[in-house]
Amino acid sequence: MSYLRVKDLSLGYDGKAILSNLNFTVNEGDYLCIVGENGSGKTTLMKTLLHLQQPISGTIETGDGLMSNEIGYLPQQTIVQRDFPASVREIVLSGCQARLKNRFFYTKQEKELAEENMERMRIKDIADKCYRDLSGGQQQRVLLARALCAAKKILLLDEPVTGLDPKVSIEMYGLISELNKQGITIIMISHDIAAAVRYASHILHIGSKIYFGTKENYVRSSLGQYFLSAGEVGNG
Repeated sequence: MSYLRVKDLSLGYDGKAILSNLNFTVNEGDYLCIVGENGSGKTTLMKTLLHLQQPISGTIETGDGLMSNEIGYLPQQTIVQRDFPASVREIVLSGCQARLKNRFFYTKQEKELAEENMERMRIKDIADKCYRDLSGGQQQRVLLARALCAAKKILLLDEPVTGLDPKVSIEMYGLISELNKQGITIIMISHDIAAAVRYASHILHIGSKIYFGTKENYVRSSLGQYFLSAGEVGNG
């Protein structure tokens, strides 16, 4: 069975749907990019997948033994979060908080996991630096390492390169692609449709028209050709 199976999902606020009759699946090893116009409901969908928001109707089924504590989440960063006064190591280690339960201290294994994920994100050399003093690209690597401490199987990313310059964006996409090749299933919202079709295995395009399928079929579809020729699609 799929990790996630979404059936006839309707999303919105106060009972008013902004997206209806959504159907798609996410299997182990997939790299799914969610694209769409402004206000199409991309972030709302991600919050619903994380059970941070209830759908109006429809179902989200999990399979293959997927547990909620095996999903990592990297939301869009706020201005307040960028100024957080903690060390890189402290922030990455905080990704293990869900494992603490009734404990007050991190175990040796959890500390080793944080070190391992800092190594994966190539930030061990700045582990003792204050997060607020880092560049935007470094901060995103820290938050990605933190999310990896919570993710065993799936990583959800909401516009992970927003505000980064082109060079750093390419580096970030490269890191995410490496994680996918290492076995982490990726679900990522992106307004950069060219990057989406470069790195993803599957595309979910939501809006006035909905597409779900492989990126190869998306590129050949009339919807994909229209948006690829237009360049980037919107945020939100």
